[in-house]
Amino acid sequence: MGLRLLVATALTAATPVAFVQAHQAPNGSFAEPGGSAGPLLTAWATLGLRASGAPTGDALQYLIAHEDGLSQVTDLELVATAESALGRKPARLLARIRSAQRPNGRIGATVNSTVWGILALRQAREPAPRAAVRFVLRHQARNGGWAWYAGGQPDSNDTAAALQALRAAGVSGRPVRRGLAYLTRLRNRDGGFELTPGRGSDAQSTAWAVQAFVAARRPVPLDAIAYLQRLRRADGSFRYSRRYVTTPVWVTAQVLPALARKPFPLRQ
Repeated sequence: MGLRLLVATALTAATPVAFVQAHQAPNGSFAEPGGSAGPLLTAWATLGLRASGAPTGDALQYLIAHEDGLSQVTDLELVATAESALGRKPARLLARIRSAQRPNGRIGATVNSTVWGILALRQAREPAPRAAVRFVLRHQARNGGWAWYAGGQPDSNDTAAALQALRAAGVSGRPVRRGLAYLTRLRNRDGGFELTPGRGSDAQSTAWAVQAFVAARRPVPLDAIAYLQRLRRADGSFRYSRRYVTTPVWVTAQVLPALARKPFPLRQ
């Protein structure tokens, strides 16, 4: 009986939240098993834990201490989103994001960086720049999806992120319906969503799609959650797909908001 209780306790403790938390260093940073820590993975882990309502340790202090080392606009946006989700107003990062906006509305170099600029500002409870919102709308492809950069091939992850940004900016109607229709076409028989047609389902694409449906206030496909749960490993982490296990901290951190039914920007 004692052994059974020990095994049951171990299985209960092996949750996705516990797995992510187990990879946090004393200085607040997060790292993959055997990997080095950095602000980007720390930001993703922070967002996943925050969506789950779980403690994030000293992650905020670590992110603040590494702001000056961020050079890419998307890095600024991700870290700013994470800091704001933890209740801090990252004024310097937000100022850098606003200064990266071009006259045509684009923030940074790509559609993706514009989407994340909107998300970062909305997470900080600041208005979404109208020109940036128009830029994202203009770059919706004929098939309803969005790509990382203008003229690129649409994919599920960028489409889901764009839908969350547009919903956070108050956009509804046809652009959202077309985006969800595009995502639905990337849904497979196993319940998962794939990045691009023919690539096969994966955890992160499925999690992003779930967040998009929640943001649009549409029913989440139940078999998508079932697909994610089938990828859960004994240690609480999630496989990237049925065939591959890679970057388990990042993958698990991105699955957590979907399991919690929380889209970006996070609202507690």
